[in-house]
Amino acid sequence: MRKIYLVPALVGLLTTVAAGPLTAQGVQGAASKQKAAAAPKAVAAGASPVAAAPGAAAAPAASEAAATDDKAKAGDIKAIDGFRSAKFGMSEPDVRAAMTKDFNPKADAIKAQDNPSELTHSVLLTVPDLLPNGGTAELSYVFGYKSKSLIQVGAVWSKATDAAMTPEKLFSNANILRAHFLSEGFKPDSIAVNMPVNGGIVMFRGSDARDRSVILLLQGTFENKENNQRVLTPTSLLLFYVADAKSPDVFKLPPGQF
Repeated sequence: MRKIYLVPALVGLLTTVAAGPLTAQGVQGAASKQKAAAAPKAVAAGASPVAAAPGAAAAPAASEAAATDDKAKAGDIKAIDGFRSAKFGMSEPDVRAAMTKDFNPKADAIKAQDNPSELTHSVLLTVPDLLPNGGTAELSYVFGYKSKSLIQVGAVWSKATDAAMTPEKLFSNANILRAHFLSEGFKPDSIAVNMPVNGGIVMFRGSDARDRSVILLLQGTFENKENNQRVLTPTSLLLFYVADAKSPDVFKLPPGQF
């Protein structure tokens, strides 16, 4: 059974997610003052596909940062209201209808599952070329414990979702999506790019005026190379749209019971 977990609280800059190919679980993020780390880059041609993640801080490309600031000054802050036709707050029947509108899946293609610890409910759908030429991804739509409405949408690319997936393709997908999100106009002070975390690199994190968030995480295995450089071989790419990362609608034991 696949497991779908909520992105845990984003406090300060980031508390991010780390996961296996199909499981997203919380790990401690980097310090709240660190806005970005040096951009990942591919190794020389012919070598194994990797991304480098030295710890030095660096800002996004000047042109990308300027475009984001210009949109913010114009009051054009990106609004995050869900994913495609599926909007936060929708019921499961409405989300299923939105999935059908967006992807026209076969009748039995949409699967359902429950999370026994968070007491949330999810529906899953495998989608070829969710990102053009990006390989097959698995979408997950998560419904809150109390509200029973849509609180998170996630997408995963990995060998588990597509046997033909390669580290090169994962890295390419991550770069395409990062460039797209940097052009979208999220709150400038919410944006973080290329940040090393446990088990991967946060390629992008940004929020809208209501603190709804997008998180793009490239996961893999780090190795120490020459000049003490940490090098990541990508194994999965995770994308999350989160309605309320600070106070997610999941089951929690009331204070004082134990």
